[in-house]
Amino acid sequence: MKKTWKIMLCVLLTIAILGGVWMLSARVTSAQIYAALEELPVTNKTSEISAYLDRYFIDDYDEQALADAAASAMVTATGDRWSYYLSAADYQTYEESMNNAYVGIGVTITEDQEAGGLRIESVEADSPAFHAGIEVGDIMLEAEGKKTIEIGTSGTRDLVRGEEGTTVHLKMQRGDEIFELDVLRASIQTQVASCRMLDGNVGYIKINNFDARCFDETSTCIDEMLAQGAKALLFDVRFNGGGYKDEMVKILDKLLPEGVLFQSEDYAGKKETDTSDEACIELPMAVLVNHDSYSAAEFFAAALQEYGWAEVVGEKTCGKGNFQTGFQLSDGSLLNISIGKYYTPQGRSLTDLGVTPDVEIEYDDETYARLYYSQLEDADDTQLQAALRILTDKIS
Repeated sequence: MKKTWKIMLCVLLTIAILGGVWMLSARVTSAQIYAALEELPVTNKTSEISAYLDRYFIDDYDEQALADAAASAMVTATGDRWSYYLSAADYQTYEESMNNAYVGIGVTITEDQEAGGLRIESVEADSPAFHAGIEVGDIMLEAEGKKTIEIGTSGTRDLVRGEEGTTVHLKMQRGDEIFELDVLRASIQTQVASCRMLDGNVGYIKINNFDARCFDETSTCIDEMLAQGAKALLFDVRFNGGGYKDEMVKILDKLLPEGVLFQSEDYAGKKETDTSDEACIELPMAVLVNHDSYSAAEFFAAALQEYGWAEVVGEKTCGKGNFQTGFQLSDGSLLNISIGKYYTPQGRSLTDLGVTPDVEIEYDDETYARLYYSQLEDADDTQLQAALRILTDKIS
């Protein structure tokens, strides 16, 4: 185990030092990296520390945890907030989130120290949790007899997820009521896009992320709103963490006329440009953004804004303009590092700048939280109301 740990740490450190030599493209495999590193002498600070720990450290320690911590620290030390390391277990969860599918009960959770458990942030429609009566705001106190506040979100997630068709035993709290229940595990497909008609025949389309199935679901929503007689479209990408740029580009292609949609340049200077054909949707449009609109969500809003196709309403976005690629290591963990930059149709970088809305409306922390937890009514959502006024004025 210690030998494997030493090799892994040396590999990661060498990768960090050599940078561009090994970050050639997503096609570079861990096997290729290891083969090349076999020819290099293993003499660096990491191997020295490993040797001293092996020889002199008085207590036992978790070698895998140490390796994961060291790997994460090395990536963090690059200063790039968008590059990161994932352990093998975390990588599996990450893949599930990118696929918008997993086996579980259909909830998202966050730690709530004051409540002494994990708070339910969202419940998927028609999920096992939904049918079991679990509600947003409930506190998950225990999973399979283990206190969730002690094992954390990751440990709880591992217990709640499992084989399809089996059940998980939960202890929950709602207000002063504490209750226990068994919830069936099932294959869950998280909803990527949803839509509804607002007053004035404004079609509202909420895009949660740009991961798998985003184009298909968003395109279906657009078509559904048009079929219902929408005279304008309002896209909501607030709290959208981004995703696959190809999904975003396909949506922009459906909306925008002929021209450049998106540009990128990698570490080697290779440039790529995505373009649109003549087909487009000529309706008034607006996009809602906030500080937690990231990456693809930002470039989606920027493209519509630069074309003059939509007005952007809300808060200045995050400013994630780099793109990353992942290198899976031999133990199943993942090294994800920035290898290039994205640009808007007009060639602007959004790195650390973000998208500045045409109409800026800031929310205080309380309102921001209510919006995040879907507890903000349309009438109280001043960002949405401002976008509605813009669109209804254009319709009339």
